[in-house]
Amino acid sequence: MADDDRTPEEEFQELMRQLFGAAGGNLDAEQLSKLSGMDIDPAMMATVMQHLQSAFAGSGTGGISWDLTKRQALHIANQDGLSVTSGQRTDLDQAFVLAGLWLSEATEIAELASPPRAMTRGQWVEETLPVWQELAEPVANSIADALTAALEQQAPEELKGVVEGAGRLMRNVGGSLFATQLGHVVGRLSTEVVSGGDVGIPVMPSGEAAILPQNFAEIGRGLDIPDDQLALFIAARELAHARLFRHAKWLRLHVISQVTEYARGIHVDTDALEELASRFDPSEPDELRQALESGVLLPRQSDAQKVALDRLENLLATIEGWVDVVTTDATSRLPDADRIGETARRRRAVGGPAEQALGALVGLQLRPRRLREAAAMWRAVTDAVGIGARDALWDYPDLMPMATDIDDPSGLIARLQARARGEEPVQDEMDDALARLLAGEDDAPGDSGGAGGGGAEDGGAEDGGDAPAADAGPDHGDAPQSDAGPEDPRPV
Repeated sequence: MADDDRTPEEEFQELMRQLFGAAGGNLDAEQLSKLSGMDIDPAMMATVMQHLQSAFAGSGTGGISWDLTKRQALHIANQDGLSVTSGQRTDLDQAFVLAGLWLSEATEIAELASPPRAMTRGQWVEETLPVWQELAEPVANSIADALTAALEQQAPEELKGVVEGAGRLMRNVGGSLFATQLGHVVGRLSTEVVSGGDVGIPVMPSGEAAILPQNFAEIGRGLDIPDDQLALFIAARELAHARLFRHAKWLRLHVISQVTEYARGIHVDTDALEELASRFDPSEPDELRQALESGVLLPRQSDAQKVALDRLENLLATIEGWVDVVTTDATSRLPDADRIGETARRRRAVGGPAEQALGALVGLQLRPRRLREAAAMWRAVTDAVGIGARDALWDYPDLMPMATDIDDPSGLIARLQARARGEEPVQDEMDDALARLLAGEDDAPGDSGGAGGGGAEDGGAEDGGDAPAADAGPDHGDAPQSDAGPEDPRPV
């Protein structure tokens, strides 16, 4: 059959084969002008094809090509070409050793099994990329789905069947655009983070601690603080973070699951996507990049997402508050410990440009908004019952403090003190409901509202579903709330 005798569907199929198959280098963009109902400039489409062919090289198996993310992130991370010098490695090794000794006086949580290390920006990308991929995949899939739907709606009637049949390939377009942009953000993030736990979530492999010397100097810039003091503080904080997640093996999975639960509720604003596509110039990709980074494609949070975000922020604040207290105690010998600590807290509170871009990209800024209140709770618990009883709260998820404990730690302290005296904890409504349930009283009322208390009591461990007690709804602002109520399921 001559080329001129082919139907529009056959023309489109041939273009798809050329774009995604072995003949991709021979794509003739002028063929697009023959498609009925499609008024497309061949020169512009040639640019589109070139970008897409490059993006999909080696990704013919379908799905999202995370290799694009890795290549882009490493390109940015390795631009300076700096490695860790022997002097930097020695200095940080010494800081980790001394910080580890001090930390063992401030917590009973055991040391790490593997030694901490100094790493380059590129190594940080390699180590943390699996977690970023896991967190971003729900959003990437949503963008890919939205792009597929938009193309199906806008395609000429005679091509709708072909477009629907090429759904997997169309998904790859949106997924690869997102993957490339995520790589850009993670690469920029690698130029800002100072340590493995700097972002606030466990992006490093479990039980590993690291500091990035290339970014180390930025922390103390303008503070006039000796580098050795700064290194000791950062090393102590990083070790505390890594020790906690190694000790509480359930905690890492729970934080990640809380983030992905939130991300799965994201649905791309198809109207915004279609409006952007109507004026998109592939030779000027900045508008698309800015749209992805600004979060304009992500609609406002749903009520369910707000609840999930409340739980997550409360959990992150509980973790960060413990790390803050332990680090402060461990580094009390440092003359400038208070100044360094305040700088670190403010830095976590505002985040850098790359972290803000990541928040816009996945619709979530990982801010421990109740950090100071959570730190005050851990300080009160430490002063009242000591280091051992405080750290034992991380042994099991059902022992963790709850949102109401951050608001007012007196109840948690009373329970811990009663247990230390060997006294039975006072039964609350939730404990009574649980006892009736275990006794087989089917007509007992289901009291879901009792989850706001008894976070440290063994008797209340079985009623809570999958989320830990610390994910009760905190406030979004500065003033703490005590409305945890029925939305505070206790973990098991």
